[in-house]
Amino acid sequence: MGSSRTTTFELRPIGTVESPLTDRASAPRQGDEGAPDAWLVFEPWALAGLDGIEPGDHVLVLTWLDRARRDVLRVHPRGDRSRPEQGVFNTRSPDRPNPIGLHRVVIAAIEGPRIRVHQLEALDGTPILDVKPVLSADVGER
Repeated sequence: MGSSRTTTFELRPIGTVESPLTDRASAPRQGDEGAPDAWLVFEPWALAGLDGIEPGDHVLVLTWLDRARRDVLRVHPRGDRSRPEQGVFNTRSPDRPNPIGLHRVVIAAIEGPRIRVHQLEALDGTPILDVKPVLSADVGER
């Protein structure tokens, strides 16, 4: 039933993260665990895609975790060796075959091609792949 065929995809970053976080070992594991405010800096060609985004909006930022290992399929959850290993797809580990980061953040400010967000745990220089609105009754559906 399964296919061993390999398909490749080409991704084009729409921007990069500017953050005081530069070291993976000292970065929080999740945004709500003490992550700082950071800037999403967009490429000029992508700016029209930001139309309609406003301060206070909740968005999902998808990033490419460019410093992650891609050969990992099993991990100890949260790096805690006292916990049994699990399949990486059952964790939020950055180390995985396709290291796509998923970050729920709140827009704090917009300054031209730069958007400041609260509580982003991505490292400085991390490529941004996409931004999507959060759709929920708590935030209001678009």
